Amino acid sequence: MSKNSKVLNLKDKICGNEVDLSLCDVSEVPVRELALFTKATVVDLSCNNITSLPPEFCNLTHLVKLDLSKNQLTCLPDDLGNLASLQKLDLYNNKLTVLPVSFSQLRSLKWLDLKDNPLEAELAKAAGDCLDEKQCKQCAAKVLLHMRSLHDEVDRVRVKRLLREKELERKREVKQREREAREKEARKREKAEEKEKRRKEYNAQMAAVAAREQQKRKSEEMKKKKAQTADKKASAATMPKPQRSLLGLMFKLLLLLLLGLTGVAAACKWTDLQKEAVCLPVNVAVDDGLSWAKQQEAAVRQLLQNLSSAAKEFIESTRASKN
Repeated sequence: MSKNSKVLNLKDKICGNEVDLSLCDVSEVPVRELALFTKATVVDLSCNNITSLPPEFCNLTHLVKLDLSKNQLTCLPDDLGNLASLQKLDLYNNKLTVLPVSFSQLRSLKWLDLKDNPLEAELAKAAGDCLDEKQCKQCAAKVLLHMRSLHDEVDRVRVKRLLREKELERKREVKQREREAREKEARKREKAEEKEKRRKEYNAQMAAVAAREQQKRKSEEMKKKKAQTADKKASAATMPKPQRSLLGLMFKLLLLLLLGLTGVAAACKWTDLQKEAVCLPVNVAVDDGLSWAKQQEAAVRQLLQNLSSAAKEFIESTRASKN
């Protein structure tokens, strides 16, 4: 059957604001077709084989009366509370055990029939017998009250769950922050240790460089000292010895000659050799010399002074040459 034929057949089922789809062997609710007729506020789907309502059924917010009695419903959609205009709901003779929590939002509901459903004990107690109009109205009020308490309890449970989840999340965040802080501290400590290690290595390198530089300076100083010593030795070896002057040599020869003559004269004058023939001329010469010397006393004194000065100079030059 095509969509157009469904719409056409649905039009055949509409009378005023009512849509009668009872006893049509319907297993699925034609939600799309019903949504096209917003003026059809009363829908009868009783005596069919409907096992569930699709979630889109909750968009039919124009419904005022809904008959789903004598079907095979085992549950209702979670968003059934969206049917804010619904005033009368017949769920007689289905297989319902519970109602959705959003049922408490059906604030316009004035009439409800839940008999012949395997309801849970608390819900069955709230629903009552639903044997007449009054009891169905009471059922609507009591079930709404019961569902609101369940809704509040669900809200409390949800709030507790949210608070618990929030607390768990907070604890997780705290643990995460603590873990991150520990990891950060560990990284900071590792960086500090690595920096300290690099600093020690740098100090060791600098100390090694300084030691090498000091050793190098010592080596250079040793080389310099050795070079200076070698230069001094070389200078001393190559330094020309002072040449003795001719005058000094002549003076020395003259001094030696005088000393020799003086020795000979003394030997011939004051020893036993004075009687020897060889000493006679010497003694005569000494006597003549002494006589002459007496005559030339001033000249002799000057000569002695000159000889003394020359002797001192000779001795000093000799000491200098030895050093």
